[in-house]
Amino acid sequence: MKLFYSPGACSLSPHIVLLEAGIPFSLVKVDLTTKKTEDGVDFDSINSKGSVPALQLDDGKVLTEGPVIVQYLADLKPQAGLVPRAGTFERYQVMEMLNYLTSEVHKPLGSLFNPQMPAQTRDATLLQLAKKFDWLTKQLGSGSYLVGNHFSVADAYLFTLLGWTKPTKVDLSRWPLLQSYQAGIAQRPAVQVAMRAEGLLK
Repeated sequence: MKLFYSPGACSLSPHIVLLEAGIPFSLVKVDLTTKKTEDGVDFDSINSKGSVPALQLDDGKVLTEGPVIVQYLADLKPQAGLVPRAGTFERYQVMEMLNYLTSEVHKPLGSLFNPQMPAQTRDATLLQLAKKFDWLTKQLGSGSYLVGNHFSVADAYLFTLLGWTKPTKVDLSRWPLLQSYQAGIAQRPAVQVAMRAEGLLK
Protein backbone atom coordinates (compact mmCIF):
# COMPACT_ATOMS: atom_id res chain seq x y z
CA MET A 1 0.00 0.00 0.00
CA LYS A 2 1.32 3.42 -0.96
CA LEU A 3 0.26 6.85 0.26
CA PHE A 4 1.05 9.67 -2.13
CA TYR A 5 1.52 12.85 -0.13
CA SER A 6 2.83 16.39 -0.06
CA PRO A 7 4.27 17.65 3.25
CA GLY A 8 1.63 19.27 5.44
CA ALA A 9 -1.12 18.91 2.84
CA CYS A 10 -4.42 17.20 3.57
CA SER A 11 -2.62 13.90 2.94
CA LEU A 12 -1.29 14.26 6.49
CA SER A 13 -4.69 13.09 7.73
CA PRO A 14 -4.59 9.58 6.16
CA HIS A 15 -0.88 9.43 7.02
CA ILE A 16 -1.82 9.79 10.68
CA VAL A 17 -4.65 7.26 10.34
CA LEU A 18 -2.35 4.68 8.73
CA LEU A 19 -0.01 4.97 11.70
CA GLU A 20 -2.79 4.99 14.29
CA ALA A 21 -4.23 1.82 12.73
CA GLY A 22 -0.87 0.11 12.42
CA ILE A 23 -1.29 -0.60 8.71
CA PRO A 24 1.94 -1.24 6.76
CA PHE A 25 2.49 1.30 3.98
CA SER A 26 5.09 3.24 2.07
CA LEU A 27 5.19 6.98 1.49
CA VAL A 28 5.65 8.56 -1.93
CA LYS A 29 6.27 12.29 -1.99
CA VAL A 30 4.62 14.33 -4.73
CA ASP A 31 5.69 17.71 -6.07
CA LEU A 32 2.34 19.39 -6.67
CA THR A 33 3.92 22.03 -8.90
CA THR A 34 5.56 19.67 -11.37
CA LYS A 35 3.03 16.86 -10.76
CA LYS A 36 5.91 14.40 -10.41
CA THR A 37 6.53 11.85 -7.67
CA GLU A 38 9.91 11.73 -5.98
CA ASP A 39 10.83 8.78 -8.22
CA GLY A 40 9.92 10.68 -11.39
CA VAL A 41 6.48 9.21 -12.13
CA ASP A 42 3.81 11.45 -13.64
CA PHE A 43 1.40 11.83 -10.72
CA ASP A 44 -1.53 12.52 -13.03
CA SER A 45 -1.18 8.92 -14.21
CA ILE A 46 -1.93 7.83 -10.63
CA ASN A 47 -4.56 10.42 -9.75
CA SER A 48 -5.98 12.30 -12.73
CA LYS A 49 -7.31 14.93 -10.31
CA GLY A 50 -3.71 15.91 -9.69
CA SER A 51 -4.11 16.29 -5.95
CA VAL A 52 -3.07 14.42 -2.84
CA PRO A 53 -3.84 12.23 -1.06
CA ALA A 54 -3.98 9.15 -3.24
CA LEU A 55 -3.87 5.66 -1.78
CA GLN A 56 -2.64 2.92 -4.07
CA LEU A 57 -3.52 -0.58 -2.95
CA ASP A 58 -1.32 -3.61 -3.46
CA ASP A 59 -3.49 -4.71 -6.41
CA GLY A 60 -2.95 -1.35 -8.13
CA LYS A 61 -6.37 0.16 -7.37
CA VAL A 62 -6.27 3.81 -6.36
CA LEU A 63 -8.54 5.59 -3.91
CA THR A 64 -8.63 9.38 -3.64
CA GLU A 65 -10.32 12.02 -1.45
CA GLY A 66 -9.09 12.20 2.13
CA PRO A 67 -12.42 11.74 3.97
CA VAL A 68 -13.06 8.56 2.00
CA ILE A 69 -9.52 7.22 2.37
CA VAL A 70 -9.51 7.60 6.15
CA GLN A 71 -12.76 5.66 6.49
CA TYR A 72 -11.46 2.92 4.22
CA LEU A 73 -8.28 2.63 6.29
CA ALA A 74 -10.13 2.66 9.60
CA ASP A 75 -12.45 -0.10 8.36
CA LEU A 76 -9.42 -2.25 7.52
CA LYS A 77 -8.49 -2.23 11.21
CA PRO A 78 -11.76 -1.88 13.16
CA GLN A 79 -9.98 -2.93 16.35
CA ALA A 80 -8.16 0.41 16.31
CA GLY A 81 -11.47 2.17 17.01
CA LEU A 82 -10.88 5.05 14.60
CA VAL A 83 -14.45 4.99 13.26
CA PRO A 84 -17.65 3.53 14.72
CA ARG A 85 -19.06 0.41 13.12
CA ALA A 86 -20.70 0.90 9.72
CA GLY A 87 -24.45 1.35 9.91
CA THR A 88 -24.48 2.81 13.42
CA PHE A 89 -25.72 6.32 14.12
CA GLU A 90 -22.30 7.16 15.56
CA ARG A 91 -20.68 6.26 12.23
CA TYR A 92 -22.91 8.73 10.45
CA GLN A 93 -21.94 11.38 12.99
CA VAL A 94 -18.29 10.90 12.04
CA MET A 95 -19.22 11.04 8.34
CA GLU A 96 -21.19 14.20 9.03
CA MET A 97 -18.14 15.76 10.66
CA LEU A 98 -15.82 14.72 7.84
CA ASN A 99 -18.20 16.25 5.32
CA TYR A 100 -18.39 19.48 7.31
CA LEU A 101 -14.62 19.73 7.55
CA THR A 102 -14.04 19.11 3.86
CA SER A 103 -16.72 21.49 2.60
CA GLU A 104 -16.89 24.22 5.22
CA VAL A 105 -13.34 24.42 6.61
CA HIS A 106 -10.92 22.83 4.14
CA LYS A 107 -12.04 24.82 1.11
CA PRO A 108 -12.03 28.36 2.54
CA LEU A 109 -8.91 27.77 4.64
CA GLY A 110 -7.06 26.23 1.70
CA SER A 111 -7.97 29.18 -0.50
CA LEU A 112 -5.91 31.44 1.78
CA PHE A 113 -2.73 29.86 0.42
CA ASN A 114 -3.32 31.85 -2.78
CA PRO A 115 -0.94 34.84 -2.65
CA GLN A 116 -2.98 36.59 -5.33
CA MET A 117 -6.17 36.64 -3.24
CA PRO A 118 -7.52 40.23 -3.01
CA ALA A 119 -7.57 41.70 0.49
CA GLN A 120 -11.35 42.10 0.42
CA THR A 121 -11.82 38.45 -0.50
CA ARG A 122 -9.41 37.38 2.23
CA ASP A 123 -11.31 39.40 4.82
CA ALA A 124 -14.59 37.83 3.74
CA THR A 125 -13.03 34.36 3.90
CA LEU A 126 -11.70 35.01 7.40
CA LEU A 127 -15.16 36.07 8.56
CA GLN A 128 -16.58 32.87 7.11
CA LEU A 129 -13.91 30.77 8.82
CA ALA A 130 -14.51 32.51 12.14
CA LYS A 131 -18.07 31.19 12.15
CA LYS A 132 -16.81 27.68 11.42
CA PHE A 133 -14.24 27.88 14.19
CA ASP A 134 -16.90 29.16 16.59
CA TRP A 135 -19.04 26.13 15.75
CA LEU A 136 -16.14 23.69 16.12
CA THR A 137 -15.36 25.19 19.54
CA LYS A 138 -18.95 24.54 20.64
CA GLN A 139 -18.76 21.03 19.21
CA LEU A 140 -15.66 20.29 21.26
CA GLY A 141 -17.18 21.76 24.42
CA SER A 142 -15.25 20.38 27.37
CA GLY A 143 -14.16 17.28 25.47
CA SER A 144 -10.87 16.41 23.85
CA TYR A 145 -12.26 15.00 20.59
CA LEU A 146 -14.72 16.02 17.90
CA VAL A 147 -17.05 13.02 17.99
CA GLY A 148 -17.54 10.92 21.09
CA ASN A 149 -14.94 10.50 23.78
CA HIS A 150 -12.03 9.10 21.80
CA PHE A 151 -9.78 9.95 18.86
CA SER A 152 -11.31 9.33 15.44
CA VAL A 153 -10.49 9.95 11.78
CA ALA A 154 -12.28 13.30 12.13
CA ASP A 155 -9.67 14.44 14.63
CA ALA A 156 -6.86 13.52 12.23
CA TYR A 157 -8.52 15.73 9.62
CA LEU A 158 -9.21 18.74 11.85
CA PHE A 159 -5.68 18.59 13.25
CA THR A 160 -4.32 18.68 9.70
CA LEU A 161 -6.48 21.68 8.79
CA LEU A 162 -5.56 23.61 11.93
CA GLY A 163 -1.93 23.16 10.91
CA TRP A 164 -2.66 25.38 7.93
CA THR A 165 -3.55 28.38 10.09
CA LYS A 166 0.09 29.26 10.71
CA PRO A 167 1.27 29.44 7.07
CA THR A 168 -1.94 31.24 6.06
CA LYS A 169 -1.57 33.70 8.96
CA VAL A 170 -4.90 32.90 10.58
CA ASP A 171 -4.72 33.90 14.25
CA LEU A 172 -6.13 31.12 16.40
CA SER A 173 -5.75 33.04 19.66
CA ARG A 174 -9.45 33.93 19.49
CA TRP A 175 -10.17 30.20 19.88
CA PRO A 176 -8.01 28.98 22.77
CA LEU A 177 -9.93 25.72 22.90
CA LEU A 178 -8.91 24.95 19.32
CA GLN A 179 -5.33 25.84 20.21
CA SER A 180 -5.31 23.45 23.16
CA TYR A 181 -7.03 20.79 21.05
CA GLN A 182 -4.36 21.14 18.37
CA ALA A 183 -1.58 20.93 20.95
CA GLY A 184 -3.14 17.84 22.52
CA ILE A 185 -3.52 15.94 19.25
CA ALA A 186 0.04 16.92 18.31
CA GLN A 187 1.34 14.90 21.27
CA ARG A 188 -0.08 11.61 20.00
CA PRO A 189 2.80 9.27 19.04
CA ALA A 190 1.38 8.52 15.58
CA VAL A 191 0.98 12.23 14.89
CA GLN A 192 4.57 12.88 15.92
CA VAL A 193 5.85 10.11 13.64
CA ALA A 194 3.79 11.37 10.68
CA MET A 195 4.93 14.95 11.12
CA ARG A 196 8.58 13.97 11.41
CA ALA A 197 8.31 11.81 8.30
CA GLU A 198 6.92 14.78 6.37
CA GLY A 199 9.60 17.14 7.65
CA LEU A 200 7.14 19.13 9.77
CA LEU A 201 9.01 18.41 13.01
CA LYS A 202 12.72 18.34 13.67
